Amino acid sequence: MAEQMRARQVLDTPDALAHYLQLHLAHRGHEVFAVLFLDAQHRMIALEEMFRGTLAETSVYPREVVVRALDHQAAAVVLAHNHPTGLVRPSRADEALTRGLRAALALVDVRVLDHVIVGPGQALSMAQQGLM
Repeated sequence: MAEQMRARQVLDTPDALAHYLQLHLAHRGHEVFAVLFLDAQHRMIALEEMFRGTLAETSVYPREVVVRALDHQAAAVVLAHNHPTGLVRPSRADEALTRGLRAALALVDVRVLDHVIVGPGQALSMAQQGLM
């Protein structure tokens, strides 16, 4: 599936994106924050697990996300993390983090297209929910 995602636009279907992220993140017993780096045509450059946390939280450093986006020469990103508890509803901290990362990445002309929260058997797109 990773090769298929690299060969086409990653955002051609939200379900394909959610499924891809679930495969990589949903099974973890601790929170993992990942970033999907995209080129100008929204094709996948790389998926990187950037931060690892505990059962209920992880610390995310915007500076590190910006540095990696610049390293990859990404034009856009999709943020993603898992909720090991299985509840994929975004917390206020998730919403604040998304706003902060959008602001930091905007300074270097990198668009945040979505923030996807995954759990076992389910995913939530903050963009589809109107939270972006």
